[in-house]
Amino acid sequence: MITAVLLLSLKGFSQGSPDYGAGMKFNLNEDGSKYLRVISWAQIWGQYNSDRPLDANGNEQADLDFSVRRARVLVYAQINKDFLILTHWGLNSLNSDTMSPTGLGAGSQVFMHDAWAQYSLGKNNAIGGGLHYWNGISRLNNQSTLNLMTLDNQRQSWATLGLSDQFARHIGVYAKGTVGKFQYRVAVNGAGTTNLQATTVPANNGTATYTGKRLLGSKEAGRTYAGYFEYGFLESESNFLPYKVGTYLGTKKVFNIGAGFFSHPNGSVIADAAGNLSGENVTIFGLDAFYDVPVGTQGAALTAYALYQNTDYGKNYRLGTTYETGSMVHGHLGYVLPGKSKTRFQPYVSYDERQIDAINDNASQLGIGANAFFSGHNSKLTLEYQTLKYGTNKAVNTVTLQAMIYL
Repeated sequence: MITAVLLLSLKGFSQGSPDYGAGMKFNLNEDGSKYLRVISWAQIWGQYNSDRPLDANGNEQADLDFSVRRARVLVYAQINKDFLILTHWGLNSLNSDTMSPTGLGAGSQVFMHDAWAQYSLGKNNAIGGGLHYWNGISRLNNQSTLNLMTLDNQRQSWATLGLSDQFARHIGVYAKGTVGKFQYRVAVNGAGTTNLQATTVPANNGTATYTGKRLLGSKEAGRTYAGYFEYGFLESESNFLPYKVGTYLGTKKVFNIGAGFFSHPNGSVIADAAGNLSGENVTIFGLDAFYDVPVGTQGAALTAYALYQNTDYGKNYRLGTTYETGSMVHGHLGYVLPGKSKTRFQPYVSYDERQIDAINDNASQLGIGANAFFSGHNSKLTLEYQTLKYGTNKAVNTVTLQAMIYL
């Protein structure tokens, strides 16, 4: 049984690859029930943007930039059917501006993404704790970066990243499992004190800042709660690990609907005209649907996803062009072209529309791209054109080429 569950999880990582097999798995006994599994991947970007803003010294920036979008190592192991331990570390978005002379700068640092341990409660349920990725809200907030269909995840879907967590991971406890065709994941976590607004002081204009734990204390604002629940109408997906698949490339027939939430009581703070502080509850919920099926007999496949997300960070909250109180509709659609060649092509389109309370306006983003799979997700190129229009700002257009390999 352990071996069967493991094989399901490996298939979840290696969609469409004819050669990858079990990857780097090291059996510690004859039947493979004790094992160590190692996964390593890198995503390298070349990005063109003719409208980049001036740098800190007022100089024009080059149109073309290169970066290491992700470089990661993930290791997990079981010594018997009851216990699992997982660690995951790496770096993100290293470019020529964030490198440091000796590799000690903040932008070039390798840090821990996941570090959690789990205990099984029978065949289909488990509890665990640590720095974990068993998130709520939506499928995209639990997305794996190994098998994205689009170039990258829809950024607003990682709705708590850097606000209450460490890079979309909280420290806390979780429960997850399967009951028939129904899957669930719930978590109770500690909120981070140092976040993207760690030094922000609320202005006395009634606009919220995400500073609840720092200004109100851990008793008032120290806990977050999350959950995601889904029902599968066709084939079941593995929930052995928390990372949701972006596209199966025709290797499964999946149609799921889901709903999720994130709650942080008093997570944000507002100040009245006299400077008195009060907490604002942060509440996010999502409704989504995922459809991924083979089409015909020539290897074609269709992937479709839709999400509605309502986000309340507090009154008129806004941080850059990424986080805001309001609502969002997102969808993407991809089609693996038919053919018998080992190299497969998947054109896709994505679109989202955000309603933003603080500016009484909208933001929209369109992506048009294509994947070239040389060995499933294990070796691929992605080319994407993206345009973002935020309120009355000038549209920002980028073209990105990504090369990815994972083993």
